[in-house]
Amino acid sequence: MADQSATPTPSPAPPAPTGPTPKVTNRGRTTAPIAISNSDTTDIPEFEPFVAPGPRGFPPLTEFLDINDVDMMRKPDENNKIEHHTTLYSSDVLIVRRGQEFQVKITFNRPYKPAEDKFAVEFVIGSNPQYSKGTYIPVFPAKERKSSWESRITDTSDNVVTVGITPEANAIVGKYHMYVTVVTPFGVRRTKRDNSRDLYILFNPWAGDDAVFLDDEEERTECVMNEMGIIYHGAYEDIAERNWNYGQFNYGVLDACLYIMDKSEMPITNRGDPIKVARKASAMLNSRDDDGVLVGNWSGDYTYGVAPTSWTGSTEILLTYYKSRMPVCYAQCWVYAAVFNTFLRCLGIPARVVTNYYSAHDNDGNLKTDIILDENGRIDRNRTRDSIWNYHCWNECYMSRPDLPLGFGGWQVVDATPQETSDGMYRCGPASVQAIKHGQTCFPFDASFVFAEINSDVVFYSRSKEGTLELVKVNRTHVGRLVLTKTPGDVTRRDITDQYKFPEGHTEERTVLEKAEEYGCKRETSNPPPADVDLVLSTLEISIGDDFEMNLEFVNHSNQQRTVDAYISGSVVYYTGVHSSEKSTTRLVEQANLHFIVTGKVKETGQIVTATKLVTLHNPKLIVQVSGAGKVNEEMMATVQFTNPFSFSLEGVYIRVEGPGIMLPKFKYYSLITAGSSLTWTEFFIPQRSGSTRVIATLDCPALRQVYGQATVNIVD
Repeated sequence: MADQSATPTPSPAPPAPTGPTPKVTNRGRTTAPIAISNSDTTDIPEFEPFVAPGPRGFPPLTEFLDINDVDMMRKPDENNKIEHHTTLYSSDVLIVRRGQEFQVKITFNRPYKPAEDKFAVEFVIGSNPQYSKGTYIPVFPAKERKSSWESRITDTSDNVVTVGITPEANAIVGKYHMYVTVVTPFGVRRTKRDNSRDLYILFNPWAGDDAVFLDDEEERTECVMNEMGIIYHGAYEDIAERNWNYGQFNYGVLDACLYIMDKSEMPITNRGDPIKVARKASAMLNSRDDDGVLVGNWSGDYTYGVAPTSWTGSTEILLTYYKSRMPVCYAQCWVYAAVFNTFLRCLGIPARVVTNYYSAHDNDGNLKTDIILDENGRIDRNRTRDSIWNYHCWNECYMSRPDLPLGFGGWQVVDATPQETSDGMYRCGPASVQAIKHGQTCFPFDASFVFAEINSDVVFYSRSKEGTLELVKVNRTHVGRLVLTKTPGDVTRRDITDQYKFPEGHTEERTVLEKAEEYGCKRETSNPPPADVDLVLSTLEISIGDDFEMNLEFVNHSNQQRTVDAYISGSVVYYTGVHSSEKSTTRLVEQANLHFIVTGKVKETGQIVTATKLVTLHNPKLIVQVSGAGKVNEEMMATVQFTNPFSFSLEGVYIRVEGPGIMLPKFKYYSLITAGSSLTWTEFFIPQRSGSTRVIATLDCPALRQVYGQATVNIVD
């Protein structure tokens, strides 16, 4: 040991660093750097001697067992990919799922002799493979040594040995490399590194011991294997659908998803835990604090990127991020949810996109969405900070929750839309849906935030000139009115509101809200007497450019005459419920939402009456037609047609088109579509696989957003 009392010799100051500033961590001392990149690899020597060689080196090893060839059995029509449900991935590499056996064929230089020969199969992942970390896994088929992964010899024929290998059900998810080693008296020799022996290991919802096991074949097929998504938007009284190609099997998407975890510097050793993977990804899908995948934009100005309403699927977004290493512009909630869905399904975690209608975004951290009215009953927009989104999309992913009490596994909410920070980053979840339903808002992660999104009360206050607030109305049923997702195996919608909350007025509902209050979720307990006059606004369905009338109906429940001084205001709103300050036509058609609020004061009683109505304006549609034989590997043709129905020209128009399993994303630019004129775009494509799918198209320009069209296509072999 050095003499600690010795006076140190002064040394010159080190030169100023010229590279990037090193990250400060709280890991303390470690024997080796933590591996955080799946793409980094370490070459393992082809020969490891047991002893030092003599003066003449080692004798020739030709008389001992050697490896001539390794067949990963990685073709789509071979058993590995078929049995592991990975035939749809556009990859020449072997892709399997953990907790389930796969097979490899090893050809030796002579017949294998179990009594004399010893060989092993090794798997490594990351830049610093270690046995203790689960990143170096030796597998011994002859069972002379134990391994964390099971293996067995399933067949021998001449020089060929077929080995069955079963990764642990909690194995790290990612890209591995496989080596085959044989033991000689002088040392271990192993195959050269060869990319053909790479393999991906994914989560396995078919394996009972995997944390993501989903014991429902129809749900599992939908939430892991289906590429064709339907995302619900619009308004509670006027629900709209948006088709989306998740594209989780498209070429390069799996590598892009693994890169997202590399970019986050997530330790390789954490990548077998779906809770940690989902939480890390909820931060990485947005770019707010970590240069993640997507840049959010609710401004209406998309000059430097693609408008959120223009995307047709996740493939272009993920591949652009993977290739450029830069965040992709732009996204809003449904884009975040759709791309997150692709990430989860691609890695094998069952996932679905969920839409909550009238979703509260409460800036005060309570269970109240506060609406401040002035003394005349008009909304005071300067003092009303909370907002109610017309709809909000998030994801659910399916997994066990060993960190929570029994019964809170299953569907978990995760949300990549950057709304509020969680543990210092813009992310949300995973939060147990069961915990949300039963008011267990203290459970990790972010259950209280999601609980408020579907359970907040809308509280109206009247503010006097002196600044005092008087409670005038509490609406306990407006928020979280409807929660939808796609029906498994169908193109219809499925109401899952009852999975998040008990029916309004139900005994359990009151118990849940009281429990949430115990955990610090404050809500409005007062119930002001209801006004004896009701106000009803008519439901409207109108298209952009149409004139319309709005009817107000006042219902007097008293036996006396009532006089109401009413005020009606209409404004353009974003789907987030935020009112636009601009009055331009382009803003109107982009948002396609009008929000009306009527407030009034009953002259005889002084009571305040209020009613709101959201009107979603309907856009023109694209016409999509598909023609051709409808057979795999035979050319077909998709035609997109559009007629400009307006009295003004459309400038800077982009049309995008793609189809799961049949057409990769394509787009075309039109500088001008004059008033009343039509366009036709024809694109040829060759289907790669059979089944029912859709061709999806969007039209987008600064003056017109959210124009969609689709055509169903049935492909046969």
